[in-house]
Amino acid sequence: MKTYINTGNKDTRSGFGDGLTELGQTNENVVALCADLIGSLKMDDFKANHPERFFQVGIAEANMIGLAAGMTIGGKIPFTGTFANFSTGRVYDQIRQSVAYSDKNVKICASHAGLTLGEDGATHQILEDIGLMKMLPGMTVINTCDYNQTKAATIAIANHQGPVYLRFGRPKVANFTSEDQTFEIGKALHLVEGSDVTIVATGHLVWEALEAAKTLNEKGISAEVINIHTIKPLDDEAIIKSVSKTGCIVTAEEHNFLGGLGESVARVLATKKPTPQEFVATKDTFGESGTPEQLMEKYGLNSQAIIKAVETVLKRK
Repeated sequence: MKTYINTGNKDTRSGFGDGLTELGQTNENVVALCADLIGSLKMDDFKANHPERFFQVGIAEANMIGLAAGMTIGGKIPFTGTFANFSTGRVYDQIRQSVAYSDKNVKICASHAGLTLGEDGATHQILEDIGLMKMLPGMTVINTCDYNQTKAATIAIANHQGPVYLRFGRPKVANFTSEDQTFEIGKALHLVEGSDVTIVATGHLVWEALEAAKTLNEKGISAEVINIHTIKPLDDEAIIKSVSKTGCIVTAEEHNFLGGLGESVARVLATKKPTPQEFVATKDTFGESGTPEQLMEKYGLNSQAIIKAVETVLKRK
């Protein structure tokens, strides 16, 4: 079984900040807009090095989306930055009308997604943003798993024509993907080959899936692990190919099971390859205040929950 090494915990939002800094040096059309959260989004270096291309809009997220949409008309590539809750739910009408409907080349970059912004509590957490964004026609939806992948994705989306939702987080998590990786939108990554069950994970749950696969291997269960960093467009082929071999699947995400990755996978299976599936996700609920570890444990978003789901789905094969 292939194993992955954590080279040191790093926050994915810093991957975004460092990727944006690099883009500022290599692409003069990249501009950045922030809704009064420069430090939280790690946009300090871009602002310091390219003040003429940085726009602080204050706590006015709707205005930020409108400004970004307008900037694309002149050929600029705007990256907007705020918390996921404010990047989507607060400004959904502006995104739908000014960005998605008009197919504007805006990159909506959202930190503090899911439960793991922790102590800020339920009003700042969001567990339905993937569903909101994937339903918008033409919107690409990306949810990265570690610092290296977030940096690579940030750089890659600048070369993608069309609106993008890039989702990442606040806490320091395992950094285990390649430092020199090439990020390919819409292409799933096979991390571990297996024959008994497929585990498809996204975001922070990818590392948890790898940890679960190690434990399962010790129990004699061969788990295939796939990193779905792009939820839309989804790599249907990779999913079908894997379940054709394993015969069952578990999906894992830091999101509501309604509208997230799991539902997208279920659509693929229902239309192309009916297969037993179990969901590791929050169950139609809001979060609460607590440390990231406490919340991931309480809401069943860790390696132990994935192992339990695998044991359940294996009985349905």
